[in-house]
Amino acid sequence: MKLRIRDNSIRLRLGRGEVRRLLDEGRVAAVTRFAPSQQFEYEIEQAADAPDVVATFDGKRLLVRVPSRVVRHWAAGEEVAISAGQPTGAGGCGMLSILIEKDFECLDAPAAEAQEDAFPNPRRRC
Repeated sequence: MKLRIRDNSIRLRLGRGEVRRLLDEGRVAAVTRFAPSQQFEYEIEQAADAPDVVATFDGKRLLVRVPSRVVRHWAAGEEVAISAGQPTGAGGCGMLSILIEKDFECLDAPAAEAQEDAFPNPRRRC
């Protein structure tokens, strides 16, 4: 799973195996270690009780919860992304953009970059 954070937006990209794991097991998690006692965790989970896509952060862990019905529809279909917005301030001021995407193979990736779990790129010509 790849994570991109820019300003007030987060984007998660999942490969084929990760989409299957999210669908079958209900969650996909990753960890970035900075030092023996410092790490950043990020996770996406499907939740039957979640009414909308919601992101939370507790100081060391980013958790994105997605309604199960949304995960099932996205995983089974041709849709590339799940997109949501979440208010960040009192009175509705400010929004956090949340984007969850299927990770497509890069057409011009370096040969050393692993892409075996990526979705086939629809722009690839036969």
